[in-house]
Parts: sequence; structure tokens; C-alpha cells
Amino acid sequence: MSKVSLAIPQDFILGAAASAWQTEGWSGKKAGQDSYLDLWYKHDRHVWHNGYGPAKATDFIHRYQEDIALMKASGLTHFRTSINWSRFLLDYENATVDEEYASYLDAVIDELHRQGIEPMLCLEHYELPAYLLEKYDGWSSKKVVELFVLYAEKAFARFAGKVTRWFSFNEPIVVQTRVYLDALRWPYEQNTGKWMQWNHYKVLATAKVVALFRQRGYSRNGSIGVILNPEVTYPRSSAPHDLQAAHLYDLFYNRVFLDPLIKGEYPHELLDLLAKHQVDFACNEEELALIRDNTVDEVGINLYYPHRVKAPSHQWNKNTPFHPACYYEHFELPGRRMNKSRGWEIYPKIVYDMAMRIKSEYGNIPWFISENGMGIEDEGRFRSAENGEIQDDYRIEFIAEHIYWALKAREDGANCQGYMLWAFTDNVSPMNAFKNRYGLIEIDLENSLQRRQKKSSHWFNTLATTRRLALTLDDEDK
Repeated sequence: MSKVSLAIPQDFILGAAASAWQTEGWSGKKAGQDSYLDLWYKHDRHVWHNGYGPAKATDFIHRYQEDIALMKASGLTHFRTSINWSRFLLDYENATVDEEYASYLDAVIDELHRQGIEPMLCLEHYELPAYLLEKYDGWSSKKVVELFVLYAEKAFARFAGKVTRWFSFNEPIVVQTRVYLDALRWPYEQNTGKWMQWNHYKVLATAKVVALFRQRGYSRNGSIGVILNPEVTYPRSSAPHDLQAAHLYDLFYNRVFLDPLIKGEYPHELLDLLAKHQVDFACNEEELALIRDNTVDEVGINLYYPHRVKAPSHQWNKNTPFHPACYYEHFELPGRRMNKSRGWEIYPKIVYDMAMRIKSEYGNIPWFISENGMGIEDEGRFRSAENGEIQDDYRIEFIAEHIYWALKAREDGANCQGYMLWAFTDNVSPMNAFKNRYGLIEIDLENSLQRRQKKSSHWFNTLATTRRLALTLDDEDK
């Protein structure tokens, strides 16, 4: 074991992320302003842990001043959240702004600036308006692409003077993968063609929003990017069949967004395989040209755990729709270090490996860790009897190790701009609700959502103030 101390550059982000739907709650929400998440919760409340969901969330909409003061006390330099598309507008077809909700966002942005925290805004973090899902089948329709651009135009006009860093989507692959590829979430429809159509129209929507951002001159003082969640994928072994399994997993789940949004084109191998398996989706040359000419300025990368795969030992049932799983099986590394609460492997070097990949394969585009965190169940067992504070040393260790690898990657030439924690406060997650706690700040569900700083909050503030990371590592991890 060795003690390590690294300087943190002054321009290195030390922030945290959240979303509108996971924090705001429904207070003040008007009839017809449901999002996809709201609709899912209303249809399928029993799958949410203890029935808790977006209706109350953390009530950020009323407590944003208190929370932003706690952000300041925790040392955050940046805070990323989303505009809730379903609440920002009263009429999705004509993009009529809900002035009450827009004024609330104005106040949040102003308060962040007052406290010296830079706001970053994402246009969609799963908050597709339910109206558009019900009328147009969501991102199955190119009409929704056009309505998204209309919404983005209104959002830029309202806030671009105060917010300079913008993102089209957070994790654009997730909803359709859970719903249409794996059929694990409402409305439970296994449809690989629809999965790919949603992928493509979100890529196209990003390209159109990038074009709008630049055409309107916002790029003179700002940037437009996307938040992706590529899974750093490792093969079980060096055998060709395992290497191929990892290659194809990466192709379907990572490169399907990384390549068109950064390089401007889909991998030809991906398109060939989709055609081979008769996965049909609408796509034309005009759209591909738009994607080619309007790549993003920067990328946020959400990193939580490694993904390990091996060659499949099963035969795919030809009577069911194609699923990429015909090319791989999941693999669990023996002796792996685990977060048992979440069931995820802990392997901080994913940060370095992703950084080197972006450097070598994606033109060393500016990027940052836009989410990374550790969800722990029943955190009350770590509460100090002396002062009531949760002693989350495990979270401090987790954050420190991931920042260490980000800084090492930066030393080795990666264009890594910083680190953002998921999440600032404990918050609702899809289905798991508050089962696993992620925050620097505790939310007490039994006591009027009272906020309390955890030990990690004080540590993060010291980290941001001193700009120095100190930790102890195994010699083999250095």
C-alpha cells in the first residue's frame, strides 16, 4: 500500500449531477404535463421500491435555495441538471412556454450563479412528454425530432444568456434498451427495430440541435454536447471468440452513439449486422449528411462499473426478434471487488481505459466524467452515534480512486475536463427509488425530507478547496 498525493488543476471540474424528474417533484405540475417517467410510475407504481417515485422526489422545486447552499458547502464547482421538457411547455406542438416553470428555472440558475456554481443544462433526461409518447409513439416518429428542436429553440432563447454548457440528452440509449430491447420496463414491448429507430432519431435530434445552436450564434460563448453512458467492455479472455463478443457488445451498445455523435457516422459493421438480421429502421442520406456535418463539441461520460462479456454458449431462438445478446454472454470476474448493495463491480481503472480510448479513437475530444457514484442500501447503519452524521468512508474511497484515474489519464494526454458525482443529494432512481443512497447529502424520508451533510460532503469541500487529492492505493493499482 502506498500513499499518493496529486494536484488537481484549477480548471478541473469538481461537480455533481441530477435530473429534473428525480429531484423536482410534481408540485405545480399542470394537467397534461406528464413525462414518460410520470406515466410509467402511474401505470406501474408497484415496481418502484416502497412505491416512492417522481411525484415527491426530493422537492427541489421548493428547496432549491437550501440545496444550492449545501452545494456551496460541499465545494461543488459545477451542477448539471435537466430541463423537464414535459413541464417547460404547455403546448408541445407549438412550443408554448410555461412561464411559471420557466421562471422557476431562471431562479435556480440565478441562485447557482450567486453561489459561484456553474450551471450545465441537459434538454432531455428521460423526460419525453407523455403526450408525444401516446400520440406519436415517442422517438419512433420523426415528428418528435422536429418538436424536440422546436423545444430546444425556446430553451436556448430563454437561458443561453446565462448557461453556456448545454447537452442534448442524458444516456440516450437507456429508455429504449430497457423498454424495447429487453422489455424490462413499462410498456414492455420487445421490438429491436423500434429500439434502433429511437437510437437513430435521438442521434438525428442531437445533430439538428447542434446545427441550431451554431446557426443562432450561441456557440460564440458556449458549447453543445451530449451525455453518454458507454460501458467499458472487457473480454473474458484473449481468445478470438471472447474478443469478438466484446467487440460486438461494444458495437451495439457503445459505438451506436459514440461514433455518429463524435465521428459523424455509424459504424458500417453495425449497419451491416442490423441489415443481416432484418432490423429495419427509417434512415436516409439527408439525415446521415446532417449527422456527419453536426458533431458535438464535448461529451459527458457516465461511468459506474466495467462490463465483462464472453462468447455465447447458447443458441439464439430464431423464432424471436433479433437481440444483440446472440453474440455475447455476461461474464463475472472471479474475486471481483463489489458494491453488494447495487450488484456492481468496482473497478476504477475504467476511467483511465475510457480516457485512452477517447484519446486514440475519438480525436481526443473534450470530455468529462458526467456521472460516477456509489449507491449504498441502508446507509443509516453508518450513522455516527455522536453527531448523527453518516460516516460514508466507502464513498470517499470510491470517489477518490475514480478521480485518481482521471488525473492520471490527464497526465497521459487525455482531454479529461473533470469529474461530476452522481449525485449531490440522495434521490429517486428508476424502480429502486431511495433504496440505494448516492448523495453527499442525506435526504431523511421520515422527517420531512430534512437534509444533512454526510462525511463525504465535508471531504469533497476540502478536495475542492485545497485542489489536492490524497489517497492510499494498492501498489498494483498505481
